Amino acid sequence: MTTSSQIKALLKSYKENDRDRFKSVAMQIAAHESQMGHQKLAGEIKEIVEKFDNGNDNKDGKIISFSKPLVVSSSELAGLFESSHSKIKLIDLVLEENLKKKLSRIVNEQNSYNKLRNAGLLPRSKVLLIGDPGTGKTMTASALAGELDLPIFTVQLDGLITKYMGETSSKLRLIFDQIKRVRGVYFFDEFDAIGGSRNLGNDVGEIRRILNTFLQFIENSRSDSLIVAATNHSDLLDRALFRRFDDVLMYDLPRDDLIIQTYKKYLISQKTEKINWENIKKKSLKISYADIRRVCDNAIKHSVLENQKISENLIVSFIDEIKKH
Repeated sequence: MTTSSQIKALLKSYKENDRDRFKSVAMQIAAHESQMGHQKLAGEIKEIVEKFDNGNDNKDGKIISFSKPLVVSSSELAGLFESSHSKIKLIDLVLEENLKKKLSRIVNEQNSYNKLRNAGLLPRSKVLLIGDPGTGKTMTASALAGELDLPIFTVQLDGLITKYMGETSSKLRLIFDQIKRVRGVYFFDEFDAIGGSRNLGNDVGEIRRILNTFLQFIENSRSDSLIVAATNHSDLLDRALFRRFDDVLMYDLPRDDLIIQTYKKYLISQKTEKINWENIKKKSLKISYADIRRVCDNAIKHSVLENQKISENLIVSFIDEIKKH
């Protein structure tokens, strides 16, 4: 019988996408089963490993297309990504209509990338999101991944940016190699840390090298992945970056009916008293979508703990609490 240590080693090698280790452990399991007299099972395992090896050796440079590729391909990339799958869809977002149309266009082109490539065209694959904190940029990246049924790889800036000259550029190369090899949504949050103006900072030379490296990689990127960058500080970005993206999308604080729509979205399944939504709208001007969600979460928790309906006064009290911080 296969040992627990072999099963764990097999799963760990798959998680780390260590193909050689994965095959080695699988063959060890086959040998172990053979010694136990389970010749049929041993033969089936060997056959599967051989087919896996022959069909996915990636010598032609094609993308490895696991159905749910959650892991990075090399130990060198450890600490550079946080990977996950998203169930969020575009319909879950409360955004301006023009933003929704542009995001739907990105999804449509990505879903039809083979058709576009056969016509000598490229789908939108590089998107820059600009806006204040809490306006929906991170949720947009998750929704794009959810719509496309692709893993989302969030680039960990603390693992990418180092104090050693040249090391960050080398890590960027590893990231773009991964972008080419494994299709997914690659999310660069707080993008101004990479794309800051070449005139900023104490070590201008190193900043210029990092930015120039990124400019080169994104300019030459022809992968089937979707690159999404987000920043709260567009004024810090180098102007040369903007033309490298297929779309630059602007995110604002919710206004008018979008405020009410956001509250109703989060409170739709809750028991509420009669609420004057116009009053709530006025109280909620200049707060973000994320702030509204926190207000709703707080109100729902209070309602559950106190076994009370959610009242207008309760919502207003949590709005005031948010505004104080």
